[in-house]
Amino acid sequence: MTGPKTNEREGTRAFLRSAPMSAYKVREVLDLIRGQEVGRAAEILEFCERGAAEVVGKVLASAVANAANNDELDPEELFVSACFADEAKTQRRMRPRARGRATRIRKRSAHITVIVSRLPEDRLARLRAKRAAEQAARRTRRGRGATQARATRRRRAAAEGPALAAAHDHDHDHEHEHDEPEDVIEAEVVDEGDEAEVVDEATAGEPDAVEETEGSEE
Repeated sequence: MTGPKTNEREGTRAFLRSAPMSAYKVREVLDLIRGQEVGRAAEILEFCERGAAEVVGKVLASAVANAANNDELDPEELFVSACFADEAKTQRRMRPRARGRATRIRKRSAHITVIVSRLPEDRLARLRAKRAAEQAARRTRRGRGATQARATRRRRAAAEGPALAAAHDHDHDHEHEHDEPEDVIEAEVVDEGDEAEVVDEATAGEPDAVEETEGSEE
């Protein structure tokens, strides 16, 4: 008994007509994602080094978008139920060769189809259990890491406590040494009356000198 025909397969599909590459090269990429979950298939295509991987990735994203928007399906519950590439039109060109001959060049193209469907219930239950286990393990690692970080901080504080206290006491004593009063230089203050007396004493001798000079002239 033959399987279902191409147009009778269940699921949401996306097409790409006349992709500029041979169907043989596209089929090698499609074989990698057939039967895989959508997320896993996207990862495979992202890191695949073949040129057709980028084109197939776009077709897969279109199929997932059609399922989410048109059929209202959860993208995380989808898998690639079918994917195939059919030969399309082949362009024929000629290349000149020696002695007036010509060689045929075949530029092939392909029709790419990707179909996504909802996972079966048993497989979906396993997937949900796996995700729940991963989330629980992630929370456990996060809690364990936080506990270890708190214990490390406590040990570090306990080890650095005496050293910090000794350094604080040393700085405190050093500050007290600089608190002693500095010597105050006393400046002599001269009153205005003393200045007047000094001026009078300086000018008192001037008239005598003048009189002596006058007497000498006579």
